[in-house]
Amino acid sequence: MLTKPPTLAVLSEETDEIRRFRATPWLFQQTFTTPYKDLNRFVSTFLAPFSLERGALNTDQVVFEPKNLLRLLADNSLSVENYYDLKIQATGQLGIAKMLQAALGDCIDFVFVPSPEVIAIYTDHDGFTTFYAQDDATLKSMGLRLGTADFKPVARYTRGSSGENIWH
Repeated sequence: MLTKPPTLAVLSEETDEIRRFRATPWLFQQTFTTPYKDLNRFVSTFLAPFSLERGALNTDQVVFEPKNLLRLLADNSLSVENYYDLKIQATGQLGIAKMLQAALGDCIDFVFVPSPEVIAIYTDHDGFTTFYAQDDATLKSMGLRLGTADFKPVARYTRGSSGENIWH
């Protein structure tokens, strides 16, 4: 069976999936501390059970130059003029994993929604990654997988789809 190589694209506007998510954030969420020194295992752990066709991310706030994302774009013969407002789409599981590892490693605020829309992620430069699911079972399964792999959940923390956080 032939498979397409992973591809990366710079988009001119946010995807329909991200637009829908921002308009109506999913109810089920859990936040984890972003493990900057273990991103490969973190990303592999949460992506493992899914077969994602593509995934898109939009930056919300870029505090530092996103060197990892810019390098990933350059490695794919892509460039951007304004890295403060990035809209990037990756296809294939490997392409999605590479994009997420780069973005998480850059300590930027971004939203990520894949297709199919089974999970969504909002992460920030303060080191928190919030996972959203459309149903409780998917979220509990993901939380269990990440917890079993020794990633640290953040207690009493809720976030909206645009990154605003609420401590309980």
